[in-house]
Amino acid sequence: MADQIPLGRPSTGDEEIDAVRAVLESGWLAGQGPATRAFESAFAHEVGAAYAHAVTNCTAGLHLALLSKGVGPGDEVIVADYSYPATAHAVQFCGATPRFADVNPDTGLIDTGAAAALVGERTVGLIAVDGFGQPADYDELNTLSRAKALFLVEDAACSAGASYKGKPTGDPTLADVAAFSLHGRKGITSGEGGVVTTSDGEVSSFVGSRLCFGVESALDRAESDALPVPVFADLGWNYKLSDIASALAHVQLRRLHELVERRSHVAAKYDELLGGSDLFELPVALPDRVHPWQSYVLKMAPGVDRGRVAMSLRAEGIGCNIGTFACHVQPVYATSDVCPASADLFARHLAIPMHAELTESDVERVAEAVHRTAQLDLVTRRT
Repeated sequence: MADQIPLGRPSTGDEEIDAVRAVLESGWLAGQGPATRAFESAFAHEVGAAYAHAVTNCTAGLHLALLSKGVGPGDEVIVADYSYPATAHAVQFCGATPRFADVNPDTGLIDTGAAAALVGERTVGLIAVDGFGQPADYDELNTLSRAKALFLVEDAACSAGASYKGKPTGDPTLADVAAFSLHGRKGITSGEGGVVTTSDGEVSSFVGSRLCFGVESALDRAESDALPVPVFADLGWNYKLSDIASALAHVQLRRLHELVERRSHVAAKYDELLGGSDLFELPVALPDRVHPWQSYVLKMAPGVDRGRVAMSLRAEGIGCNIGTFACHVQPVYATSDVCPASADLFARHLAIPMHAELTESDVERVAEAVHRTAQLDLVTRRT
């Protein structure tokens, strides 16, 4: 069998290994130590936010972001339907109800008109999702959120290195608070992890304490001139990111633009090799924003069986998967919301290999196999 081409692969090397070794040698492996503090400062600077907080994952970040806005039972939060369910899970973690807004059928980004139609007396906020890394339509979303007195959260799980009209994702003018992922398939990674960014001091204070059981960090206490005794006045969570993971993520952050450029080169090559087919549609990259290409997702034509194409590709050693989820059809939510565009993308999207380690020959092999397997499936079904 030919070499495997995985759907995703992290880009790590000696610099990441050296950074992790330095933490191991320092003796401070737990969260909120010197390595985490340095990473948070660098991440805040990168996105232009006043504050950044490293957390265990993006879902934890979304949870804390919503809690910082006072979300609780009886509230409704509008979320983009076409997203990994973690987005809506965070709403339910607060005891609130997610309402699912349909998405634009070309980009998969939240449809502002659909979101506006869901605003009611119980609506307190809105979560936009940067679909596969491409930023949502923040000018329109901010107009809506301000008109309806709603908070706006950016689910930036996939969008480190992206920008909207010249502003990086996580920029405080795009949303009140943003949450990023450092999962292994993301543009930069620490294996697992996340970052919350904001320029709102109250939000930052809330997130910074609640990610550590509601008290100040051990490093802050260690640097005190006295012997501070923590007081647990508020409920908090153990959402700290270890210093090992923070050190790895810090190196990845320094390589962010290099890695985005490499992924962009892969996307351009796919566009060249896969364009013009009637078997599938290419992903749409909007001209007023930078797409970091966390995923490259094809929309299969109605006559092509996505599942059979996927299994054929996997049989050849080529990784692939669905795009993401139409949340409103997941039984966990038991919602009456209907999102036809999202449901259609959920049924037809196919993600093919996308990472910074793909070679020209890898991309050519994938493109040839996608063409061939999709065409064969279409012919087989017609005969």
